[in-house]
Formats: sequence, C-alpha cells, structure tokens
Amino acid sequence: MYPFYYIDAFTDTPFEGNPCAVFPKADGLSEEEMGKIAMETNLPETSFVLESERADFRVRYFTPRGEIPFAGHPTIATAFLLAREGRIRLSGESTVVQFEFNIGVLPVRVLTRPDGSIEMVGMEQKPPVFADTVDAGELAGALGLPEADFLPSAPCQVVSTGVAFLIVPLKRLDAVKAAEMDRPRARKALRGVGVSAMFVCAPQGFTSGGNTFARLLDPDNAGEDPYTGSATGCMGSLLYRCGVIDSPRMVCEQGHLLGRPGSGVLELEGTPEDIQAVRLFGKAAASLSGRYR
Repeated sequence: MYPFYYIDAFTDTPFEGNPCAVFPKADGLSEEEMGKIAMETNLPETSFVLESERADFRVRYFTPRGEIPFAGHPTIATAFLLAREGRIRLSGESTVVQFEFNIGVLPVRVLTRPDGSIEMVGMEQKPPVFADTVDAGELAGALGLPEADFLPSAPCQVVSTGVAFLIVPLKRLDAVKAAEMDRPRARKALRGVGVSAMFVCAPQGFTSGGNTFARLLDPDNAGEDPYTGSATGCMGSLLYRCGVIDSPRMVCEQGHLLGRPGSGVLELEGTPEDIQAVRLFGKAAASLSGRYR
C-alpha cells in the first residue's frame, strides 16, 4: 500500500489554493501506474517522491493527461509534506534541500517560524528565457477582448523558467476577469509558438495585498488551474523586464475566480535586463490522507 496526502499549495487554508496529491514513498510504482493514479485523483497534478542518486529526493509530476517535467505548486506541496513528516530535517530559520526534477536538480527552501512550524516553502526556477511574441490583435479574438485591453508596454511573449508559457499582459484586473477563451482560435495561436497554455495577467492584485492577478487558459483543459507556480515565475520576469512592475519582489495572486484563492511571493535577483534567479515562495495546508492499495 502507498500512503498519499492531499496538500493545498499557495494557501494556509484547506480547500483553497491549488490541490496536489503527494505520494511520499512512491518507489516501486511504474510510470504507467503513476499515470493511472494521476487520472484517478483527477487533480491538477500528482507528485511521486522517489529515491535519487543526484539529490535529496527525486520527484515526478503527473497531470491526468500525462507527465510534466516541472511544476510549481507540486513542489511547494511536496516539500511541505516531507518537512512536516520529518523527512526534511529542519535547521534554523531556513533549510535547503535538492530536488531532482526531469529538467535537472534545483534547490528548494523551507522557511520556519520561531516555534519550529513551517512558514513557507520556496522553489528555485531557472533564469527566464524569452522567446517568440504573438500579436495582441491575434489574441484579442481568442480571448474575446478588445485590443485596447492589452498592455502596450509589455509584449505577449513566450517565456520559460523551466516550462514555457505564453504570457499575455493586460491593463486591468477587470480585463483578466472578462477573458473568455475561444478554444479553436486559442489552440491555433498557441500551436504557432509551440506552447500549450497562456497565462493571462494584469499588474493588479485581486485583493489589496496583491501586485498581480492571473489565469491559466489551456484550450485542451476543461477547467482552469487554481495556481500555476511555474507560469508565475515567467509572468513576473516579463513584467519586471518591461518595467511594468519596478520591484523585484511581488505578491502574485490566482484562483480567486474559482473559489480557490491562492497567493505566492515572487523574488527576482538581478537587473530587469539580466534576471539571474527566480524564486517563488508559498504556504501549504493538508486536507486529506489515505492509502492506495
């Protein structure tokens, strides 16, 4: 039997943020079995923790549609659970461990409060790579928005900090809320630049404490992702690079329209022209546990 836990990431409130099923001892499961389990949980991602010869832990992430090389909220959820269960030995205010992903080995940081409880988990992403741009006029029709809603100071651009997304900056929060995807047109635009999803965002929080709000729109996914950590790093890098947000630290919100509000703290290192490091911190909460037979 394999124990599992449902961990909600980018929140400290159960049933908010983005849920992830974490299997902390998954050695012995085949790739096919992992895929079937991810289909059964039917959550945005399911995380499987394995032994690693290169790092402290190896992690593999599956959506119901198949394996993905890297993702944000499963990393927050997995590190939170491993720390809570004592498999990450916490030391002082900050403990760093190495996770082996399919994209390579990256550090993960667990921050603790004075009483020893877990405050937040921080994940390191790769420095951003900026690629193809898409004309706002083409995306306006795919999102049911007037071209005037698009932010003129930042392009609609493919950005990767480990996984590539088309980042679509809009002027206002209301425009992000109003976006309604025309799936065939969105699919055509995304295939043209070789990515599967767009991250529609605005430099305005859903709450007074936020600096950005975003939605992940994927024409081949029936629903929306409550919080997308890997895309958040891409978005923040583009907005900082273009001077839309002038601070290297920003509070990024997502999921409020789905009834699963989430929030993460993004920290960038380097100049806007040369971003050297991308780190995203988030809280987590446990909501469910059980065993697979």
